Amino acid sequence: MDNHKLIEKFISAIRVEKGLSNNTLQSYKSDLKILCEFLAKKEKHLLTLDRDDLVDVLSHLKNEKRSDSSIARFISSLRGFFRFALTEGFLKQDPTAYLEARKAWQTLPRFLSQQEVDKLLEQPDLNNDIGVRDRTMLELLYAAGLRVSELVNLKISDVEIDAGILSCLGKGSKQRRVPVGQSALHFLKNYFLVRQRLLKGKRSDLLFVDSGGAPLTRQKFWKIIKGYGESAGLGHVTPHMLRHSFATALLENGADLRSVQMMLGHSDISTTQIYTHVTNDRLKSAYKQFHPRS
Repeated sequence: MDNHKLIEKFISAIRVEKGLSNNTLQSYKSDLKILCEFLAKKEKHLLTLDRDDLVDVLSHLKNEKRSDSSIARFISSLRGFFRFALTEGFLKQDPTAYLEARKAWQTLPRFLSQQEVDKLLEQPDLNNDIGVRDRTMLELLYAAGLRVSELVNLKISDVEIDAGILSCLGKGSKQRRVPVGQSALHFLKNYFLVRQRLLKGKRSDLLFVDSGGAPLTRQKFWKIIKGYGESAGLGHVTPHMLRHSFATALLENGADLRSVQMMLGHSDISTTQIYTHVTNDRLKSAYKQFHPRS
């Protein structure tokens, strides 16, 4: 069976079995096409690919300056295909079995240092209502490690000011309670007065609203934080970078991984473990810089 027919057979199988979106299926096809084109230069078939071929194609993608996330997706596509080939009896051994995509290729999350966080938080103008709202949102994003969707969907009833706790609905409709520090609580208290003026007589259950009481969308907040990042001289800052910064700061200051997992709302601790790579890299950097025998 030629490569094209093999790939189409694979795509048909996962379309039925997994109910994947057309975009995801297209990504699989695109990645496998790249592999086929690479193998064609070696005059090899998909089913004759071996470990050395995999190393060569990954090195080729690296040399082309492909992003680590793109390479991680490429490996994921290959794994899916070769698992299928193994199950269908086209292969006796999976050539991708040895690959550790997460450890070898995945980009470590970009985060901000404490100084950079402070600089970002100082950007909103506290002399106007929008600035107070934005500062409160940034403070809360960093203080609680929220996803942007969790932040914009917070309701008034989710905040317990006296207890210093907020509840949020995360992925999979899982609710979690997260402690909030004094700085964020201070700005929250000030924001409640501002919020009444932003509502302009309208009613809303949402904690954060736009001028006139309209809901604040994820896209709008992405633009807001991007603008503040640029004005702070930090380049392209995203809401998720503050979430990464929250997790990294906790671990660097001695928090245990399980606690960080619970606060981030990760269902699998392996997702949280990526932050240990960040802190390990920071430790190694500090060691090399300061240890006399490094």
